[in-house]
Amino acid sequence: MNSQKTIENVTLFGMRISRVSMSESVALLLDWCHGSRRKACRFVVTPNTDHAVLFQHHADLQAAYANASLVLADGLPLVLAARMFGQHLPERVAGSDLVPALFASNTRPLRVFLFGAAPGVADQAAARIEREWPNVSVVGTYSPPLGFELDATENSRAIAAMAAVEHDLLIVGLGAPRQEIWVHRHRHELPAKVAICAGATIDFLAGNRHRSPVWMRRLGLEWFHRVCSEPRRLAGRYARDAVVFPHLLWREWRRSSV
Repeated sequence: MNSQKTIENVTLFGMRISRVSMSESVALLLDWCHGSRRKACRFVVTPNTDHAVLFQHHADLQAAYANASLVLADGLPLVLAARMFGQHLPERVAGSDLVPALFASNTRPLRVFLFGAAPGVADQAAARIEREWPNVSVVGTYSPPLGFELDATENSRAIAAMAAVEHDLLIVGLGAPRQEIWVHRHRHELPAKVAICAGATIDFLAGNRHRSPVWMRRLGLEWFHRVCSEPRRLAGRYARDAVVFPHLLWREWRRSSV
């Protein structure tokens, strides 16, 4: 995909979502990674149903989405909802699929920094990445302490760790909406050419969390697998989304019917 080509978007639940396929996303990101760095780091967000719910009342998240270079529909419900309202999205582009797809398609030296996950997890992910994708070099990892973004010293330390090594791509695994807000806030300081807000992707690459079977992903049931795997952490979130998301659909239907 030509980096100069205008990216078409759809508007859904107030979010601007890029109308691109997985292959187009990968091609565009590789083009950016191997190009020149801009004044601000380009960054990618991957909304799912929970993000759509959070987005409605979170001004900082709205600002991050407004300035993102790519907004990719991670959740199948978003893809189906867009089609329901006559706004075609070609397919689901999940962040946890996007990162390995990008590594697999890359044919030139690519320098990557892994930021987030628990201590030691990013190092495990780095070992697997370099073993599986020889053209990809993980030049740095950093696991910030909880709440680091609220501490000026810890925040500066994290950015300094990234600035110490040249890299093309930054994978951020802090969880939403922290990762999107943090990357947006510091996009002018980040040395990477591109940052992907990738949620649990670092954990998946390390092998200490396991994704749902492919058939569950295709049916949009990955959420069910995750809530069964981490009920204490995720049950409340999905219960809230189950109540709020139908209201978003109803509001979107009324808006599109005017």
